[in-house]
Amino acid sequence: MKVAFLTLGCKVNSYETSKMKTAFEDAGYTVTSFEDYADIYIVNTCTVTNIADRKSRKMLHKARRMNPEAVVVAAGCYVDSAARRGETDDSVDIFISNKDKPDIIGIVSNAVKNRIAVSEEKICQTEKQQEHTRAYVKVQDGCSQYCTYCIIPYVRGKVRSRDIGEVEAEVKELAQKGYKEVVITGIHVSSYGTDPDDAKSFTRLGGRPLVKLLNAVNSVAGIERIRLGSLEPRIITEGFVKELAAMPKLCPHFHLSLQSGCDTVLKRMNRHYTAREYLRCVEILRKYFDQPAITTDIITGFPQETEEEFKETCQFAYKAGFAQIHVFKYSRRHGTIADKMDGQLEEQVKADRSQRLISIGKELETAYQKHFLKKYEKVLFEE
Repeated sequence: MKVAFLTLGCKVNSYETSKMKTAFEDAGYTVTSFEDYADIYIVNTCTVTNIADRKSRKMLHKARRMNPEAVVVAAGCYVDSAARRGETDDSVDIFISNKDKPDIIGIVSNAVKNRIAVSEEKICQTEKQQEHTRAYVKVQDGCSQYCTYCIIPYVRGKVRSRDIGEVEAEVKELAQKGYKEVVITGIHVSSYGTDPDDAKSFTRLGGRPLVKLLNAVNSVAGIERIRLGSLEPRIITEGFVKELAAMPKLCPHFHLSLQSGCDTVLKRMNRHYTAREYLRCVEILRKYFDQPAITTDIITGFPQETEEEFKETCQFAYKAGFAQIHVFKYSRRHGTIADKMDGQLEEQVKADRSQRLISIGKELETAYQKHFLKKYEKVLFEE
């Protein structure tokens, strides 16, 4: 029986899909492309923006059209988000929440037999890696930060971390299979090994649990490069970065989510740092690493954002000298604090600011790349 997968959204979803693929193959299913005719279609969904919701629905409907008799499965964040809103979708046979994925084989097998819609409440890790050199390793799930614009803490739950020994064993297995690079990922990687009921514990601990994990991964023979997923700026301290710089396999690429370069907007976002404090994090990274790639996310058109506040963000981008900027237009998410704020901006304003910031991002990316002209760098080939 053929099963096809489609992954939307973040690196955590990619990791989880790969584990699901492995589980289905081990159970005797044949994994095929999502574009092929299949008996089962599984879409690992995303809900970070309204666009992500629409794309999740679109792909589920596409699966139904490709084979009207197939079992269509919606898994992941969109499932949890839609359930909170009371939404349903007749094109979907099975709804698998983020707490469900370990029992996905049993749930799907029963649905294949009975052809009935099913909804459960359990969790699974997840996917056979797609790339030849790089593999994702999820080390934690959940987030306790509750930024005012973000729905993810509501659909992913509190912070849960994997044991170091379990992660190390997985990395060793990946090395034995020939993988050279691992990407340490999670919903809020900076909270690895911290108290799920204390959102500030990762700052008090100074990132020590994450450093301990990275040292274990750094010791695995066969792994040549370790790359970190998105980091919370507040984890960046002299002590933390000094420990990272001592790891020879760590890739000097740091994705620090900024979201805004304006203090008043950051406060409305509940981001718990100022632009000046963020810039200090950038300076620390450049102190210990030579030409590190510092990338970021920025939201344009957050509620009440004025033209002056937006220009502050643009000016800050130049100060930080980002290697790349991922620009997102603010998207209202039902159930978040920002959704209820006054001063929601017109879509055209958000789109205009987005394009202006994208142009700045391209300019900065080109400037960063020029630092490496006429230099030799070690690369890991995918094929």
